[in-house]
Amino acid sequence: MTTDKEKTYELLYKQVQALIDGEKDEVAVMANVAAMIHETFHFWWTGFYRVMGQELVLGPFQGPIACTRIAYGRGVCGTAWQEKRSIVVPDVEQFKGHIACSSASKSEIVVPVWKNDEIVAVLDIDSEKLNTFDETDRIWLEKIVTCF
Repeated sequence: MTTDKEKTYELLYKQVQALIDGEKDEVAVMANVAAMIHETFHFWWTGFYRVMGQELVLGPFQGPIACTRIAYGRGVCGTAWQEKRSIVVPDVEQFKGHIACSSASKSEIVVPVWKNDEIVAVLDIDSEKLNTFDETDRIWLEKIVTCF
């Protein structure tokens, strides 16, 4: 049985595909994808950090101000990059080394963006509520970032 959340993601995925079809500029794509996810789910913060050397640099986002640079292996974003996998954090206070860009953030999901077998960015989404993200979010967000 398909849940309402899955139906919403399915529609969002189709909209993302249509909107970015043929667009070559990755920053433009990230900007629109962040806006679409943010508008659809009304998360606290939705955005991308781009890989620049040995750190992640803030890219297009929706929400309050954010950390500008994150070191490789640091925080949820840097750990997802280092471990080459998506990370779902039900309670950021329980994640060792969490970087508190905002004290309002309570849960988080980070999904690597792959291109040519390399991680080029991470999609980072924060919620002001605990336990916001689950396997449905992980699966669909991983699918969405493959559109790039």
